[in-house]
Parts: sequence; C-alpha cells; structure tokens
Amino acid sequence: MLRPLLTCLTLLPTFAQAEITLVPPAALDWEKTPEGVAFAPLRGDRMRDPYFAMVRLPAGLQSPPHTKSATMIGLMVSGEMTHVLAGQDPHSAPPIGPGGYYEIPANLAHVSSCVSETPCVTLLYQDGAFDFLPVTP
Repeated sequence: MLRPLLTCLTLLPTFAQAEITLVPPAALDWEKTPEGVAFAPLRGDRMRDPYFAMVRLPAGLQSPPHTKSATMIGLMVSGEMTHVLAGQDPHSAPPIGPGGYYEIPANLAHVSSCVSETPCVTLLYQDGAFDFLPVTP
C-alpha cells in the first residue's frame, strides 16, 4: 500500500523556492536615446534578446515610418499614443491611453506617435532583439 503512494509522490512536480522581484519606479534605470526615447530594462538585453522594458516617449514625439524585426506588444501606462500603418495620417487612429493594449507585427511599416501633452509610458515586450529600420514612403 505504501509503494503506490511513494510512486505517486515521485511523479508530482517539485516546486523550487522562487524570489519575488520588486522594482519601485524610482529604481528604474532609464537609458535615453538621442531621439529622447527612454528605455528602462526589466528583463532581457534589448539589443540582443527578446525583452521587457518600460519605454517613455516625449510628449508630441512622432516616429518616422519604420519597421522592426520583432513583434511589439505594449500596454499603455500613461499618456496617449497612436500607431498607424506607414502612409496613413497619424491623426486618423483613435489614441490609446492607460490600460490600452497594442500589438504591431514584425516587419510591418508603421508610425508611432505620443499624442498627449504629457510623456507616454508603455510596458513593452518584443519577441526578438530591438531594431529600428526606417522605410522610405
């Protein structure tokens, strides 16, 4: 009777003690690009791997048309943004604000804009390394 119980116990998954990571906003390490966009890495090296980061765009910033080699998945934290296909009027899309979700497939030419009067902050995941590939209209 004890043998079947021991066999069942050995088949159960083992749960390792995990650590909880807490990073208060003041501890985020923001790295600013020459264009004024700031990245605060949370997980992964954005220049080499898939990554999670907080991204802050200055109010009024509009990107030139571009693609990325990886799919972008974002959740808005503050401010309002638009994302449109390259060639479309950036004001044609409804802005998304805090709690809004967006997904931009890899290799899709688009324009992203921070349309609010305050900076836009988003939680961003990319399923590959960061790149920014300008496209000509």
